[in-house]
Amino acid sequence: MSKPHDSSHLHVTGKSEFVDDRIPLKNELFIDVFYSSKAHARIQRLDFKKALEDSEVIAILTGNDFHLNRWGTIFQDQPILAVNEVQYAGEPIVAIVAKTREAARRAKSQIEIEYQELPAILTIEEAKKHGSFISEPRFIERGEVKKTLKESPHTLQGKLTIQGQDHFYLESQASVVYPLEDGQLEVHTSSQHPTETQHVIAHALGISDKDVICQVKRMGGAFGGKESQGAPFAAIAALAARKLNSPARLCLTKDDDMIITGKRNPFENHYTVGFTSEGKILALELELYSDAGAYADLSTSIMERAMLHCDNAYFIPNMKVRGQVCRTNHHSHTAFRGFGGPKGVATIELIIEKIAHALKKDPLEVRTINLYTDAENRNTTHYGQIVKNNCLRPLFQTLKKSADYSARRKKINEFNQSNDQFLKGLSLTPVKFGISFTTRFLNQANALVIIHQDGTIQISTGATEMGQGVNARISELVTSELGLPRERARVMPTRTDKNANTSPTAASAGTDLNGAAALLAARKIKNRLSELALQLLEIPKESWASKTAGLGTTLEVSLKSPELHLNDSNEGTDWTSGIAQYHQIIFENESAYFLKKPTHKISFKELVREAYLNRISLTDYAFYRIPDIHFNKLTGTGDPFLYFTQGVACSEVTVNWDSGETKVDRVDILMDLGRPINQALDYGQITGGFIQGMGWVTTENLFYNSEGLLLSHAPSTYKIPNIQDTPRDFRIALLENTENRVNIRGTKAVGEPPLLLGISVWTAIGNALSYLHTSYPELKLPATNEVILRALSPKAFEKWDGK
Repeated sequence: MSKPHDSSHLHVTGKSEFVDDRIPLKNELFIDVFYSSKAHARIQRLDFKKALEDSEVIAILTGNDFHLNRWGTIFQDQPILAVNEVQYAGEPIVAIVAKTREAARRAKSQIEIEYQELPAILTIEEAKKHGSFISEPRFIERGEVKKTLKESPHTLQGKLTIQGQDHFYLESQASVVYPLEDGQLEVHTSSQHPTETQHVIAHALGISDKDVICQVKRMGGAFGGKESQGAPFAAIAALAARKLNSPARLCLTKDDDMIITGKRNPFENHYTVGFTSEGKILALELELYSDAGAYADLSTSIMERAMLHCDNAYFIPNMKVRGQVCRTNHHSHTAFRGFGGPKGVATIELIIEKIAHALKKDPLEVRTINLYTDAENRNTTHYGQIVKNNCLRPLFQTLKKSADYSARRKKINEFNQSNDQFLKGLSLTPVKFGISFTTRFLNQANALVIIHQDGTIQISTGATEMGQGVNARISELVTSELGLPRERARVMPTRTDKNANTSPTAASAGTDLNGAAALLAARKIKNRLSELALQLLEIPKESWASKTAGLGTTLEVSLKSPELHLNDSNEGTDWTSGIAQYHQIIFENESAYFLKKPTHKISFKELVREAYLNRISLTDYAFYRIPDIHFNKLTGTGDPFLYFTQGVACSEVTVNWDSGETKVDRVDILMDLGRPINQALDYGQITGGFIQGMGWVTTENLFYNSEGLLLSHAPSTYKIPNIQDTPRDFRIALLENTENRVNIRGTKAVGEPPLLLGISVWTAIGNALSYLHTSYPELKLPATNEVILRALSPKAFEKWDGK
């Protein structure tokens, strides 16, 4: 039976400690941020004299107080605090430092500012018109696209508009910084990337990396929103702490967090597709445009992943994808669960729906005929990677049968012909999600494993816990390797003085990378313990070091085998269990024994004690890098992913003609996750990911005023799914797959892929509306009630649009 999340007992009792739960010190200072109300403007006058008249206001900091007022994950193009000019509504301008939170908030209303407004670009269309771009366009191309499109029996073209999505994590951006002796800083922050936070602070303050220790114990949610955008807030708190020599705390309110921070990138995707009368795609030309906001952040990498996922589960022999990142005057958009993948997948799934509608076929038939398959060499992506361990066809076949797709389709056809108030739709969509960072150097991790003399274990890695259970998975990997219950290990808070130069916990690779490193470190120790056990089992117990070391009457046990330099492919690994074996010693049930004498045992605790007394190391460090990945970003070719996580979802919806309201009646999900480390946690990730994806495609709508300022910045105006929105009938299952041997223990990542299955709800809505029209309805994403009503009766809305 899978064990629960390692912090579940703390979460349900309210004892979990997050950043803002840290008890304030008596001299601690509190920070609030004053930000722009204009999308693009020059600052003519900035006066905070009135704010400083408050005796509880200690200081007001500007961008000029930094050694380097510039940061950025890929391009360093963004100020920490804007000076002279603002590029988006919500851009931080000054930081107010006060004795209390209330005083800092009061001071915000006392700051006087005058702007000279400048032209603002607030849409992708305007950015294209003015040539406002970040970086050059990117291309991935295979085959003869133009020629094949001209020769195709059928062609379609169109545009898909995809709006943003707020991360809506429960814990807002938060940091507490403590000044230590000799100019050092200890930073406690809610961040997916403590190493980047460390570096941004060091550069901003003009100090060395060695003088900044960044710790992340846990986050109250992140979903990508704390991969990069937590760093500048930590830098502001660090500046205050260093300048005023006092602990400093910056924790944004929910409203300010939503206004200031970036979202999932909006996209505008144009397509032309050529296909046969059977629905087989012959050629596809795509142009993807994304809204990066005012600064680059991670948008170029997000675009790259979108381009890499435009095929989703389908072999397209002739394909050209062009990607262009646009600069606008919105908050800088950033990483979000799925990164760019959902935008590429949504586009090809819409194309499939439109092909099926044009040919009067069931969309499932069109999907099936286009699937990647080893037959006829239809197994290579448009960027040149072979789809190995391909489970797409069995996933489709199994779910079609278990979800009773054919019978339900027949019932829906009958329902929609006889009902004049409701429409039903049904859609079965797949996901093929590439696992690894597409930037190669990020695919590395390190870990430290310490076994104490009582047989308990501390594990330190670069992974950050944000509720997804990465700590529980890593703990299970290490303890199961040593034959121990999970309770014997504790994964320590992530700290840059224990695990340096780490990658962000992102790209669904947290366990893959950090779990592998931790397992390698444990195996190094296990190898030593195995040789020691082999010798101890042949030595009389009265001659063990625990009986003689104090007197020095017996020589130490010396190890003869050379130190192992382990990698991810161990000769001693049993692929059935994933457990490595050395010197024929078996570790299980908190004991070790020789394979040929299973009744002759030594307890793990005894073995550890003997190792210490024989001066055998019980601590080790390991480094892991994902092998065999390479991707040439200039040519758009290579193997950027170690493997693909795959799955399918079948969603049924009911749409109300009068209100546009959608109810999700039933969802069936089947996923290939290889050999799960913790199946219960995987089910939780599938459930949460799907619901978050469902919210993205249905209700989560962002509204801005004419100045580009976000209006929907609270739960009252931004609708994430609630319990009433979840599917009435929700079924999840895992496909048995023991053939994924490229990854740790044969497991597959689960963090991001399920979100993309939420697209099936959107295509099910489109399927429902398609029963009314000869042409497929125009549905942007999200398909809110208003969007659905517009699609149902486009002419009725013309007067509201001034037509």
